[in-house]
Amino acid sequence: MKKIALFLFLLLPIFLVKAQSPSTIAGNRFLTFNAIIRVNQIEAGRTQNIGEDERSLHTPDRVINFRNAIQKGFPGARITWALSWLALHDSTANYKKIRELVVAYNKRFGDEVTFIPGAYFSNAYNTREQVNKDLHQGLARVTEIVGNGYRPKCVVAGFLAAANLKYLAGKEDIHVCQGNIWSQYSIDNQDGEGSVVYPYYPSTEHFCKPAQGKSDLIDCVNLDGWTMDFLAARREGFAEGFNSRLGVGPIETLGKFGEETGLKEMMHTTAIHFDEGYKLNRFAWVTVNWEVSLDIPVSGLTAWVQQVKERWPETKFITMGEFGLQWRKEHKSNDFNYRFVQRGSGIGGSDRNMEIKWLMNKNFRLALLRDWQKNEPFKVIDFTRYDLPAKEPQVLTRNWSLLGQINQKQTREQDKPLSFSELSENDKKLIEKHYPGLLNKH
Repeated sequence: MKKIALFLFLLLPIFLVKAQSPSTIAGNRFLTFNAIIRVNQIEAGRTQNIGEDERSLHTPDRVINFRNAIQKGFPGARITWALSWLALHDSTANYKKIRELVVAYNKRFGDEVTFIPGAYFSNAYNTREQVNKDLHQGLARVTEIVGNGYRPKCVVAGFLAAANLKYLAGKEDIHVCQGNIWSQYSIDNQDGEGSVVYPYYPSTEHFCKPAQGKSDLIDCVNLDGWTMDFLAARREGFAEGFNSRLGVGPIETLGKFGEETGLKEMMHTTAIHFDEGYKLNRFAWVTVNWEVSLDIPVSGLTAWVQQVKERWPETKFITMGEFGLQWRKEHKSNDFNYRFVQRGSGIGGSDRNMEIKWLMNKNFRLALLRDWQKNEPFKVIDFTRYDLPAKEPQVLTRNWSLLGQINQKQTREQDKPLSFSELSENDKKLIEKHYPGLLNKH
């Protein structure tokens, strides 16, 4: 019966979807969703695997149910399917059928099909030269599978070194990459703390650093992988018994707390951007990478996207490539000035009594924290200057973070929260230049 169901699905009328990209970034709310399909949990190399074999977790039925869950909750959504090297090449019947399915979704819904090198952590295990080879041949395989000269608009990578981002733009003509995971530190298999949470052009010096000018600008929009709760994200790994990656990710919400409480946190995190964030930035963006292999009921996925559509009905649910290219069309340089304000949900590490403010521009990022219930003054918990030289690791390592003068994770002696008066005079001048009156106001 399963074979018959799949055959009937593939015989459904195929509708060529005209991608209705938004006319502008400004004035819109965006939701992007990357569905990850792997064979092994971490494909450290083409023949090197770390973690669990996930073949049994990837079936055509699971993929069909997964896509139906999104369509049910948010009709017309366009998502991105990111397949690992082994998922693109595995010769077993299940993976052959899965590849047929995602190609059909491309034609039916306008979904994007692309490559994920290394299952998030390619630079931790491979040289930049090898990653470039994987990108070239992986993208060629995507073109072969989809046919008709198809080329994806983006690559999903977890983390990706500056040299590889430059290669994508210059050699593969791909100008969007999910190439950083904002705030990730002491959790999973690679650290990449220190970047900007919304779109930016990375510097040739470091993928976490926004380019300072034309001379160091890589023409590949660098995008976050998971929208996180800012209060939870200020922690190191699992510090204090909390998961620092709490936000819209399914493992930390639906998997940890169940559907009722998990959905509350997912919607709380979404609202940080779609409500106050929308007012401050004149647009908003929420994104997630979601592994198809997760043993989490898809009812939670349906409920989340359905609630998003009901609460913010004009939300543009499009592919990551479409979103990134629209931002690139409107921004030729790092002229952004992102602002965020959040109070906690009381769930997990999202402290109900705390309030956090983030200010991010091409020269620095600045985070302020206070206990609002006690009416305490704000203190600086992160000040990362991007106008200073930066350098990526030149050896294979998990540590790819860009830590500034003060870092939110508080892993170093110098990371203790400071009042504005304790900052250096040069730092005060730089902050005052971008945000006049901020030092006096707080």
